[in-house]
Amino acid sequence: MKKIILSFAVVLVSLVSMAQKPEYYQAMGETLGQFGTSKDVADFQALGNKFQMIAAAEKSEWLPLYYHAQCYILMSFMEQDAAKKDSYLDVAEKSITSMLEMVPAESEAFVLQAFYLVGRLVVNPMERGQEYSGLSGQALGKALALDVSNPRAKMLKIQMDMGSAQFTGQDPKSFCPAAKELLANWDNFKPKSPIHPNWGKDQAEGIVKGCE
Repeated sequence: MKKIILSFAVVLVSLVSMAQKPEYYQAMGETLGQFGTSKDVADFQALGNKFQMIAAAEKSEWLPLYYHAQCYILMSFMEQDAAKKDSYLDVAEKSITSMLEMVPAESEAFVLQAFYLVGRLVVNPMERGQEYSGLSGQALGKALALDVSNPRAKMLKIQMDMGSAQFTGQDPKSFCPAAKELLANWDNFKPKSPIHPNWGKDQAEGIVKGCE
């Protein structure tokens, strides 16, 4: 009963917010819809710039900063040149810093920070592995402390645990049961609004597929 009441309250708050700022929600919805058609660095840079424009117009909203940073993190994973990877992550870092100042108790913000830190690690795993894996783990710990049900935090943690298993003598597949449980329950998590983060299920599906 408590879950039903809480879900209703979340929906009600979302509806009130959308009614109060229809232009913002429309702009965010239209821009988020372009994620599905963005395929390369140029696409995500153009998309990120749109979120940056929304962020400049809506200075009290953290989600445009979130998606602006996410675009540049994704660009870093697509780029081959290490210097360019870091330059994209420098841009993402600024938006993440501003976002965390606005919402220091938001689980999703720390998930994105963890994702960004993984991006830094990937630039040079040999030199950055120990430092950035630890920092990313700390960010995920904060995300889960704020919302233990956050599926994106759980998914990234499973990915990190599997990646580090070879260095700790563990079998990466020992984390497969957790991945399968996460995927089975993924849709039970309801975002706070239609424009809140809702990504990661395809990555979870990829983890489970790798367990077969």
